Amino acid sequence: MSLVSDLASTPGVLAAGEYSYRGDRFHYEGKMDNEQARLASIMCRATTMGVHMQTDMLSQFADECGCTPARGWFVKGKGYSVCVVAHYFCFIDNTGASINEVMGKMRRSVGDATPDKV
Repeated sequence: MSLVSDLASTPGVLAAGEYSYRGDRFHYEGKMDNEQARLASIMCRATTMGVHMQTDMLSQFADECGCTPARGWFVKGKGYSVCVVAHYFCFIDNTGASINEVMGKMRRSVGDATPDKV
């Protein structure tokens, strides 16, 4: 089973997918349409680039901070959250999913991916 399929079948997951770091391709499964998945891919790629920039800047001031290279991020909103590790994304319902479970699956599967392989 692919990581996208595994995540999409996790209780409380609304949708999961993967995007290319260049931003020109994506794949998803779940409760979103093709246009929503395209926009999610663009948003996840842009945010990932920002996170990498911020952690690179932080490491200039705190060499041993342990935050580089960035491995992923998540944002928790009122109704749902977005989790990203490497080039995979997952939208979860806050009332029916465990962020720890989802991020754990993602980290175990792709948490060691380096930015040059994403």
